Amino acid sequence: MTRLRKEFCRSLAKFAAGAALCLLTIGLTNCGGGSGTSNCSTCGNMPQVSTPTITTANELNGAVLVTLADSTSGAAIYYTIDGSTPTSSSTKYLAPFLVASNLTLNALATASSETNSQVATQTFSPNIPSGTLVWSDDFTNTGTSNALPNPANWTYDTGFQCCGNNEQETYCAAGSNTSPCDSSNPNAYLPPGGGLTIVALNPSGTTYTSARLKSEGLFSFQYGRLEAQMSLPEAQGMWPAFWMLGNSITTISWPACGEADIMEHIDGNDTPFGGPGNGNPPGYDWVAGSVHGGPSSSAEVSESNTYPSSSAAGFSATAVHKYGIIWTKGQIQYYVDDPVNGIYATFNTSNFGGTWPFDQGPMFILLNLAVGGDWPGNVDNTTTFPQTMQVQYVHLYTN
Repeated sequence: MTRLRKEFCRSLAKFAAGAALCLLTIGLTNCGGGSGTSNCSTCGNMPQVSTPTITTANELNGAVLVTLADSTSGAAIYYTIDGSTPTSSSTKYLAPFLVASNLTLNALATASSETNSQVATQTFSPNIPSGTLVWSDDFTNTGTSNALPNPANWTYDTGFQCCGNNEQETYCAAGSNTSPCDSSNPNAYLPPGGGLTIVALNPSGTTYTSARLKSEGLFSFQYGRLEAQMSLPEAQGMWPAFWMLGNSITTISWPACGEADIMEHIDGNDTPFGGPGNGNPPGYDWVAGSVHGGPSSSAEVSESNTYPSSSAAGFSATAVHKYGIIWTKGQIQYYVDDPVNGIYATFNTSNFGGTWPFDQGPMFILLNLAVGGDWPGNVDNTTTFPQTMQVQYVHLYTN
């Protein structure tokens, strides 16, 4: 064999060995979207995902709304808020979230067949005292005609029986004219003077319309004291609710994402499906606070409690009340009117009968007025329309 052929063979062997080593390196360093953060520079110039960008918008009293983005097509972003290095097992970024405490945010982007990005980092030191208002919607309308809810805060679930529970209504977006919705008879609006009005209507026969507002994709938060002041309708089949769902509902579905029902109300004197857990209805006016989790709808885990505990409290849901949640790591508490003396339910990692889903990431807010459904039962000949849920404000405070 000539020297030239020998050198060529040696070079070919070296190339094959190097290729094998590179493939092994790819497997070990998770090039292309795994949990590692290596640049894998020996892997043949594999493209690298762009470093995520961190942008903020001012909220109240030093709090900011954080948005993460990446210019690489199809990239997923994962982040931590404890200063640790993020991996693809960290919290996945799904929507803007509030930062109202001192923390270090680290963000990593991954994409198929590309090297993981560099880690973007930003430290926040707002030093906000406990009990400070950090986000709110006071549903202000200083005009002389109806206004729509702030589109920066609220979007809508829409359609007939869009959301389960065998409800009777069609949910309408604000200003919608998609039949049976009618913008001249809106289901969600701010009248002159302000306040959010959610109206259940009966435009014809057995056709009912209402509204279900949500902050999904626009605003979310993890931990704090969230409170709404409102008055509720009292009629058979009316089912107003103020609640939260985990951002992760888009990736791990319900109920694994976690559901926190701050306030639900149905007719306490005449409901065919009973009270919480389908036990006997209390027989007086009441609201319920619940938590839901579990790996799937067929394996749902839930806990619930009611307020008040007896008719002696003289509670009326049609009167104006404050309904709130105090959410801390490992625990959720519900209250009516007073966050100190009005706590009526405490759920935590010790008394919840399944995997606790409320520490996995931010949650978004929902306000809706359902018509009929599995829990309250359908409307009947005692139910009159319109029925109105009026919300004066939604406030979020630091713990």
